[in-house]
Amino acid sequence: MATPLRALFGRGARRRRQEELLAALLGQLTLMTEEIRRANLIQHHRLIAEQQGRAMDDPSLADAASSLTGVSEERRRQILFVNRWYAAMLLSYRVGSVDWEELRGHLRVLCRGGVFAEYWERTAEHRRELPEDSLEARVGRAVDAILEERADDPDEWWVVGSPRI
Repeated sequence: MATPLRALFGRGARRRRQEELLAALLGQLTLMTEEIRRANLIQHHRLIAEQQGRAMDDPSLADAASSLTGVSEERRRQILFVNRWYAAMLLSYRVGSVDWEELRGHLRVLCRGGVFAEYWERTAEHRRELPEDSLEARVGRAVDAILEERADDPDEWWVVGSPRI
């Protein structure tokens, strides 16, 4: 009688160990999947930044790659540059290099520039079509609030407003 009970408990322990190993494996697979997603985001950003770099260097490519009209070549390059800077900040947040508060701090500094304000105004239509709950829409609302605060009191640009935007 003792032998069948021991065998029953032995199988139960083995089963629990298999389940623990399976759970650990699943956890590792989840981490690996997230790391691959981050690597893909970084590669995608790199490809876009490379294309924007070409457009910044070659006015004929800038015309093809940009919806901006009525700006000088120099201003178009400046606007493309702040767009790249903004996209790099979003990427930093997406891959976890910065948290929400750090992102907002970087955006506050970026919003101080007149070129960024012009870029933001000229690209407002692009943001209107974003899904309300997307990261881009959330960041867009934060930038809108920062620019509004800056317009109200340009000397107090460093004062942090509502963190829940």
